[in-house]
Amino acid sequence: MNRMSNYMNKKQDMMFIPFITAGDPSEDATVELAFMLQSVGACALELGIPYSDPLADGPVIQRASKRALSKGMSLLGALQLVKKIRLRGVKIPVIIFTYCNLLLQLGEETFFREAKENEIDGLLVPDLPFEESRGLAERCINHGISLISLVAPTTSEQRMGKIGASAQGFLYCVSSLGVTGVRKKFHPDVFPFLERVRAACELPIAVGFGISSNEQVDELRGHADGFIVGSAIVSQIERRADRLQKSESLSPAVEEIREYLLNTLLGKHKVGKNHERTAQQAETLSTGKTG
Repeated sequence: MNRMSNYMNKKQDMMFIPFITAGDPSEDATVELAFMLQSVGACALELGIPYSDPLADGPVIQRASKRALSKGMSLLGALQLVKKIRLRGVKIPVIIFTYCNLLLQLGEETFFREAKENEIDGLLVPDLPFEESRGLAERCINHGISLISLVAPTTSEQRMGKIGASAQGFLYCVSSLGVTGVRKKFHPDVFPFLERVRAACELPIAVGFGISSNEQVDELRGHADGFIVGSAIVSQIERRADRLQKSESLSPAVEEIREYLLNTLLGKHKVGKNHERTAQQAETLSTGKTG
């Protein structure tokens, strides 16, 4: 069983899938944040690649991209950064979230070589339409990488059926129209939409765009298998960007973000068996204690 199917499955109770931007505000901060996110129960990590013209990203993640780009982060740099994340002790799947231009610029051959070398598990390309992604999807399968597909409330029944039948890893359900960003409530139409998705796909379904509270996670229970959180986490990183770049204040700043997640987003969130195992592994690696 590969890493994606091991951690991303319907046996979990509301899988937590966080998003952070590679290199925001530094490589060392990204490594420590990834490790912390695993320790609080993440089932997978979406690692965003900074881009100057992000189609799907709202202001919070746009600013994160700007910070990372100012430090020289790139798609190749992010792929190689994952090796450092693995060495830190992160075992959960890592999904690369990148725009099509960056993938074309790097070249698919280089991408797949680096992905294998650095233990990448998934790829998400938000501006690549499903109909134009079939060649890439086949190459992902050949290289053991899950190409994550997206569906939205406006996706037609016919198209959703095709996407659901071809999905890999899990199906990303966009909860609202527009770009990423924190929202206080779900539109009522999101729940019938999720029922449509459930009927079209046998894989786990996860909801993203706008999730920022435990109350929203509770609302999704019974309708989805997981939830994706980006802007709420990245905004916490932004508030501590200066401290996260300094070695003496990095750990306390990461701990503050951990406390925020536990108190605001994950306080009532039931930790599944795979979460518990991962957290125990992380604690062992962090303290050096065994048994």
